[in-house]
Parts: sequence; structure tokens; C-alpha cells
Amino acid sequence: MEFKKLLLAWKYPSILLFGIGISNFGAWVYLIALNLIVLDMTNSPLAVSGLYIVKPLATLFTNTWTGSVIDRINKRNLMVVLDLFRAIFIAVLPFVSSIWIIYALVFVINMARSIFEPTSMIYITKLIPLQQRKRFNSLRSLIDSGAFLIGPAIAGVLFLIGTPILAIYINAIALLLSGIITLFMPNLEKGNILESSDNYLSWSVIKKDWGVVLNFSRKHVYIMLIYVLFSCTMVMATAIDSQEAAFAKAVLFLSDGEYGFLVSIAGAGIIVGALVNAMFITKIGISLLIGAGSVFVSIGYIVYAYSSSFSIAAVGFFILAFSLAFANTGFHTFYQNNFPIDMMGRIGSIYGLFEALLIIIVTIIFGISAQLSSIQFVVIIGSILMLLITILLLFFSLLPSKSGHYEDICIK
Repeated sequence: MEFKKLLLAWKYPSILLFGIGISNFGAWVYLIALNLIVLDMTNSPLAVSGLYIVKPLATLFTNTWTGSVIDRINKRNLMVVLDLFRAIFIAVLPFVSSIWIIYALVFVINMARSIFEPTSMIYITKLIPLQQRKRFNSLRSLIDSGAFLIGPAIAGVLFLIGTPILAIYINAIALLLSGIITLFMPNLEKGNILESSDNYLSWSVIKKDWGVVLNFSRKHVYIMLIYVLFSCTMVMATAIDSQEAAFAKAVLFLSDGEYGFLVSIAGAGIIVGALVNAMFITKIGISLLIGAGSVFVSIGYIVYAYSSSFSIAAVGFFILAFSLAFANTGFHTFYQNNFPIDMMGRIGSIYGLFEALLIIIVTIIFGISAQLSSIQFVVIIGSILMLLITILLLFFSLLPSKSGHYEDICIK
């Protein structure tokens, strides 16, 4: 009887995890393929950095208003539409030979992704009961790690046999499957009276929503501090990652296949980390997951930054990937437990706007600096800055007076 109850309790979370896994699998294949395709087309690290700038630019374009829409629209249906939309536009990419058209398509794809991410976070929070969230997030890290391991490995094989374009199609198919799977999820807002769509994008509604988020931030300074510090950590990681393909070729002198294998080693790290995380999740506090996990992510980046050979870089990749499983689990659980569900879309979108702006600025600085000086020097500086940020995050997350924010209770 208990086993039957367990199966019923995890029926829809399992389906959701399966859909997330498929989508992330395709995303990793697509990311590596697109990086190398653009690098081969232009032979410029700055051009590859441009791909990482397009995503936050899309966020800047959408996040001013999308939170107001997301909080007032059917989340499941929106997720399905966005998956199908992205699948179509990604499938068009192999037919494009102009770098500027590629940027334009990636911009549109990332607009959809910028809307999808806060939407899916709200849906997950509504679907997963409070007591199951930490376990669900640990399993999500495990699923993500499988995609992280398998995706780049497949990409590496595709590059070795000379068909990287196929990697793009794999992601399009993965998103199509993800959309279909989402249709089998419960419609949590079915029967709810949603607000009229005529008012979603009015200036008065958007202005009011920004005020609501500002008031929440003033009342919950500590929650927003943890959120911002973790976001800054991810900003630095994105900026460093924008130089990853160029670093592998210019500093480590790796072939496309070897680069794919290097990322696969990181995949092994994250899957081991996720397994350990899932096994001991009930014994590890959320504060330690966020703080210590983030510090070790930055340590992994530092080892990678100072590497001069494949083996040392592989150690760094393994450490940062292993630790990322813990950091992400902690942050997702903290976010779900400390932010009101009916405001998540607006909070995530508005703060995502500022995060995107930081990513653009830092990535441009990294790209120009790498073009003018040494790629390795730029990556080392970025890794050291990340370490300083994560040490602050560890300090604030372990404050005894703030321990209540990390319990399995909703804090509003």
C-alpha cells in the first residue's frame, strides 16, 4: 500500500523529470554544436562570445513585461507552445549560412527560452508538494547531469564523423518530444478564472507589477541577497563558459572531438555529484548546498583556468560539475520555498533582466579582453572573481540567525 502511494505521489513528477531530461539532453548537443559551428565560420572567440550575449539580449527584450503575462496565464499550455516554437526555429538553423541571421534566429529562440524558464519554475513549484521539493530538485540535478554527460558525448561523436549539423536537429526533436510530454501533465489552472489578456501588457499593469516586486525586495532583503549573489555566480560562469571553446582550442590545442570528450568528463562529474546529492539529500542542509556547493564550483573553474593540459582541465571540469549539482539543488529549493508562487513570474523576470544586463557587460569585457590579450589570463581573472562572490554567498547562507529560511517550510 505504501509503495502504491509512493508511485501515485511521484507519477507526474516522474513524467516532468523525463520531459526536462529530454529537453536538456538536446540543449547540450545544440550548445556545443552551435559554438563550434560559429567558431569554424568566423575563427573568432569574440564571435562565439556573441552567442552568449544574444541570450541576455533576448532576456532584456522580454523580461520587462513577461512576468506580468506569466503570472496571469495558463502555465502548462504556455510551456507546450514555447517548446514547439523553439523546435521549429532551431530546425531552421542548419539552412542558414550568414552569421547575422544565425544571431537573429538564436535571439528569437532565446526569447522563448527566457519566457519558458520562469514559467516552468512556477509550474514545478505548484505541482511538487513542499516536502518533496528538495528530493525532486536533487533528482532533477541527476536528470540534468545525465543530459550533460550524454549530450556532449553524442556531440563529440557527431563531430568526429563530420556531421555536426545533425546535433542541431537532435535538439529540435528533443524540444518537440518535451512539448508532447508536457501535454500529459495535469492542467493545474484548469477552471481557474484568469485575468483578461487585454490588460497583460498595459503600461499601468507593468508599472504596478514592478512596484510589487520592489516592495517585496524591500521587505525580504536577505532572500534577495542570496538570490543576487547566486545570480552573480552564474553570471561569471556564463562569461567564462563563453570562452570555453576558444580556450580548448587556443590554450589546450584540442580537436573538436577531444573538446566534446572534455565536456563529457564534466558530465561524469555532475552525474556523480547528482548521485551523491540524491543519496544524501535528506542529510544536507539547503544552506550548505547553496554556499559550499557554489564555492567548490568556483574552485573547479580555477583549476580549469590554470590548466595547460587536457588532464588538468578535466580535473577542473569534474570538480565544478560535481559541485554544481549541489548548488543548483540548494538554490532551486530555496527559491521555491521563499518566493510567493503568485509572484514568481514577475520576480524571476525582473531580476532576470538585471542578470541579463550583467551577463552582456561581463561577457563583452571577457570577449574583447580575450581578443586583445590572453584567453587564459581572462579566464583566470574571471574564476578568481567568482571565488570571491561564492565565499560571500557561503558566509551569508550559513548565518545562524537566518537558518529559518532554509527549513522545509514556506517563508513569505
